[in-house]
Amino acid sequence: MNQRSDHVRSRRFARGFTLIELILVMTIIVVAISYAAPALSSFFRGRALNSEAVRLLSLTHAGQSRAVSEGMPMLLWVDSPARAYGLLQETSTRSGNNVDPKAQEFIADDNVMIEAPNSAPVLVAGRRLPAIRFLPDGTIDESSPPVLRLASADGSQAWVGQSANRLTYEILNTGR
Repeated sequence: MNQRSDHVRSRRFARGFTLIELILVMTIIVVAISYAAPALSSFFRGRALNSEAVRLLSLTHAGQSRAVSEGMPMLLWVDSPARAYGLLQETSTRSGNNVDPKAQEFIADDNVMIEAPNSAPVLVAGRRLPAIRFLPDGTIDESSPPVLRLASADGSQAWVGQSANRLTYEILNTGR
């Protein structure tokens, strides 16, 4: 009898979790997620801003490299209302149509706004937009905006600006 009662007892415990145990575990998981969700959402918004700044910085390097390798000025333009920016050969902007087969255009994340504060617009594919002009000798035209500001919907900012020697752009401290 002892063996049979032990066998019945072990079968009863081997069946799995009870419904109350499952509900308790699910409740603990829901509580943990509700505490973590706000922190995670701000983390991902900050990542979008940082990713956009890195992508914009990469485009400045590409523009400078193309200007040198092709021997033609390049324009990195910014269209703030459309949250767009891109790179194209300057000669294609004068004719009003884009004849640059290597032209690139990017749309910023929905939560990120890009602007070139206090910059004079230039003619870019028939539109007047702020633009960084990379010259064929690898320098940056002195009329180019010194900084580009990226702002996210939550108020955080990132700045892409000219380096101290004014030869390249870099991601600057947000305290600027």
